[in-house]
Amino acid sequence: MVKKVSEGDGEELLNAGWTFGGDTAKSFSSHVRSSVPFYEAGHDLTIKFSDYFVSDDSYVYEIGSSTGTLVRQLAKKHKHRQAKFIGIDSEEAMTHQAESETESLLPNLEFSTADVLEYEFKPSDLMVSYYVIQFISPSARQLVIDKIYQNLNWGGGFIWFEKVRAPDARFQDYVTGLYNDYKLENNFTPDEILAKTRSLKKVLEPFSTAGNFGLLERAGFVDFMPIMKYLCFEGYIAIK
Repeated sequence: MVKKVSEGDGEELLNAGWTFGGDTAKSFSSHVRSSVPFYEAGHDLTIKFSDYFVSDDSYVYEIGSSTGTLVRQLAKKHKHRQAKFIGIDSEEAMTHQAESETESLLPNLEFSTADVLEYEFKPSDLMVSYYVIQFISPSARQLVIDKIYQNLNWGGGFIWFEKVRAPDARFQDYVTGLYNDYKLENNFTPDEILAKTRSLKKVLEPFSTAGNFGLLERAGFVDFMPIMKYLCFEGYIAIK
């Protein structure tokens, strides 16, 4: 097994060797906040949108819940309801970390280690994926979006945040350069930035905005729109 490490943690990143296993869960939350622009603002937006979808009998899922920060906030927001909140992640270490960080006073929240394509969902009023599907093999991505659509109730929402590719090479150069500047401003060194980029070869494969919208359309979504955009980071909401 290749141990996943993060920029700035003092360990060597292997070429095309990034994984979400190993000890990553212990430092994941702090690392991702300094790596993804407006990370917490996207959480806040998701929580506010949830008011339009969550009712007393709702099932709410976060796909790729990692250490559970977002789904935990959703469960707290709606703790006065009888809704059920489930975080799903394929890495057992992430699930264990999520459970260890969760207060016992949240009986409406649980975590499951599972492959999303094999998981049996209850009909859901809200599903969330926060910078996760970009790590799923492109050949399986449509299957994941199809499954999300199929398991949403009519009128249910899918809130989806993704890193994206720009529509052409010139714009890609612009956003890559500015994103690297962002990391430098957050105290990553040039060597750390390069090592992270090399480690993500064939692991992180973003689609363009048009490519992501195509996934939604082929799954059956008709009503969707962007809700946040900064450089190569985007958020969408889709309603069944």
